[in-house]
Amino acid sequence: MAGERAAELPRKTYEKELLRLQTELVRMQEWVRATGARLVVVFEGRDAAGKGGTIKRVTEHLNPRIARIAALPKPTERQRTQWYFQRYVEHLPAAGEIVLFDRSWYNRAGVEHVMGFCTKEEYQLFLRQCPIFERMLVDAGILLRKYWFSVSDTEQQERFRRRLKDPLRRWKLSPMDLESITHWEAYSRAKDQMLVHTDISEAPWFTVESDDKRRARLNMIAHLLSSVPYDEVPPQVLALPERPPSTGYQRTPRDLQTYVPDHAASL
Repeated sequence: MAGERAAELPRKTYEKELLRLQTELVRMQEWVRATGARLVVVFEGRDAAGKGGTIKRVTEHLNPRIARIAALPKPTERQRTQWYFQRYVEHLPAAGEIVLFDRSWYNRAGVEHVMGFCTKEEYQLFLRQCPIFERMLVDAGILLRKYWFSVSDTEQQERFRRRLKDPLRRWKLSPMDLESITHWEAYSRAKDQMLVHTDISEAPWFTVESDDKRRARLNMIAHLLSSVPYDEVPPQVLALPERPPSTGYQRTPRDLQTYVPDHAASL
C-alpha cells in the first residue's frame, strides 16, 4: 500500500528483475529507433530521492547515440533573457531518440520558486504555460512521461549523512541540497501546487515511492515499459566474416610504443 514501507527487496531478486527489465529497455530502444518515435522521460523529486541512480540503471545498456541524458546546468545570463522553455526545447529528441531529463523545466516550480530565484510573476506564468507547452509536445507526437520520486524526510537526511562520509558520492551534495532540509515544508507545498496545475490527462504525473531504491528503480522502469506501445523489432542478421590470410604485416616492436604501467601486477 502506498505510504507503507515494504520489506527490503533482496539483492538477488532485485538484480535478476533489473536485468530482465533492462533487456526490455533495449527492445524498446530498438523500437524507438526503427519507428522514428520520440520519447521524453522527466525525472523530478527531492534531493537524494534516487533519480540519478534510476537514470543510470535505465541507460546502462542503451545506445548513447539513441538514449541520452539532459542534465542542464544553471542558465547563463543570455538564457535568462530567453523564453523560459527555450533552452529545454533544444534538448528534445529527434526521430528515433530518447531523452531523459535529470531535472527539467520543473526547476521553476520547485527550487527556483522556493529559493526565490524567480519572481512571483515568472512562477505564475510557468504554471499557466507549462500545461500548454506539454500539450504541444504530445500533439507533435512526442511520448512524454513524468516521474516524481518521493522520499521521506528521515530517509533523505540519512542519505545526506552517507554522502557526506562517502568520498565517491560527496560531489552529489551542495550547499543548496543541504539547505533543502530547512525548506522541507516549502518544497512540499510547491510540489502540491505543481501537481494541481500540471497533472494533466495528456501528460500525467506518476509518483515513485523511493525510500527503497531497489523497489523504486524496478517500479519506475516497469511502468515506463508498460506505458510505451513498443513491439519486438527483429534484429539485423549478422555473420562474423572469416579473417583473410596474412599479407605479410609485421607488428610494430613493443619497445617503440609507450605502454601504461602494469598497475594490476602490483595488486
